[in-house]
Amino acid sequence: MRYRTAGKTSGGWCSMAGSSCKGAGTKRNHAPARDAEEAVTTNLIRVAVLLFAALFGAVAQAQLPFPSRPIRILVTIPPGGAPDISARLLAHYMQETLGWSVVIENRPGANGNIASDAVAKSAPDGYTLLLHADSGITINPHVYSKLTFDPLNDLLPVTSVATNQFMLSINPELPVKTFQEFIEYARNTKPPLPYASGGNGSQHQLCMELLKQRAGVDLLHVPFRGAAPATTATVAGDTKVLFSGSASASLIQGGQLRALATSGKSRSKRFPELPTIGEFYPGYAIDIWLGLFAPAGTPEPIVTTLRTEIQKILARADFAEKLNVSGSLEPLILPPAEFAQLIRSDYEKYGKLIKEIGIKLD
Repeated sequence: MRYRTAGKTSGGWCSMAGSSCKGAGTKRNHAPARDAEEAVTTNLIRVAVLLFAALFGAVAQAQLPFPSRPIRILVTIPPGGAPDISARLLAHYMQETLGWSVVIENRPGANGNIASDAVAKSAPDGYTLLLHADSGITINPHVYSKLTFDPLNDLLPVTSVATNQFMLSINPELPVKTFQEFIEYARNTKPPLPYASGGNGSQHQLCMELLKQRAGVDLLHVPFRGAAPATTATVAGDTKVLFSGSASASLIQGGQLRALATSGKSRSKRFPELPTIGEFYPGYAIDIWLGLFAPAGTPEPIVTTLRTEIQKILARADFAEKLNVSGSLEPLILPPAEFAQLIRSDYEKYGKLIKEIGIKLD
C-alpha cells in the first residue's frame, strides 16, 4: 500500500510494506559525503600548517648567526700531544677573542680513526670539528683497508693550524751522546732496542722505519695509543728511543730525554744545535702538520667563517709565542688551495713509502 507523505519527506512516496521512503532517504545519503569532504579539507589545512611551520623553522634556523651554540672539537690523541696542545690553545683564543663556546673532547684510538669516523658521520653544520695530524688523513688510508669512512672525501679541510718536526730522542741512560753514536750502538745491540710510537701506522713509526731502512739498523716496535704515553714509556726506560714531538720539548730541556737529531728539511728553530737526519742520510725529511676538518657537506659560508676567524688567531704574535712555548710548534697559515695540495702531495708521498716498507694493519 502506498500513500503520499507530507512534511520532512517532501512529498515522496512511502511504502508501508517496505517501510521505506523515496525522497526521505536521499537527503540522509548526502551527509556522509559532506563529512568526508570536510575531513579532507581539515587534513589539508593541518598539512599546510605543518609545512609552513617546518619551513619557517628552517628559515629561522638558517638566519641564526654562526655559531649560536657550543662548537665541539674532537682530538685524536690523549691530552698532552701536539694536536691536544694546539686544540686547547685555539679553543682558549676562540672563547676569549670571539666569545665562542668551544669544548675539546679527546677521543683516542685506532691511530685517530675513532675520532675521525665520529666527525665524518656528524651533522655537517660546523658544530663538530676534528683537529688531526697529517698522518690520519694521508697515512691511514694506506695502512687500513677497512676504514668505515674516506678521509679524503668524508672530511672537509677547514684550515691548516700548525707545523712541526720530530726529534729523535732517547732515554738518557743509553751510553750515547750523538746521532752517529746512537746508530752504531743500535747496530751492535742484541736483542734490538725497543722504540716507542704513537700507534701502528703512525707517523712516529714511519719515521723510525725509514731510519732503520736508511741506516741499516734493527729496532723493536712498541706501539702506544698516542705520543704522550709513548713519551712516558721512554722517559721511564721501558722503551729506549722514539721520535718525539713538540710536547717533549720541556722533557728534553729538563734532561729526562736526550734529543739527537730532527726529522725535518731544516734544523729546528728551538733546537738549532741538533742536526737533521738528512745531513747524514740525504733525502730523509719528514715534517708534520696539523689541520682542522669538518664533515663533508658543511656549508661554505660556515667553513669560510671558521677559516677566517681561526686564521686571524693563528696570525697573532702572542698566539704563536704560546704555541712555541708549548713545544716547537709554529702556526701554519695556508690558503685553501695550498692546503688541499699539501694534503694530496703528502698522501702520495706516504703511500709510496708505506708500500716500500710493507706496513699493513688489517
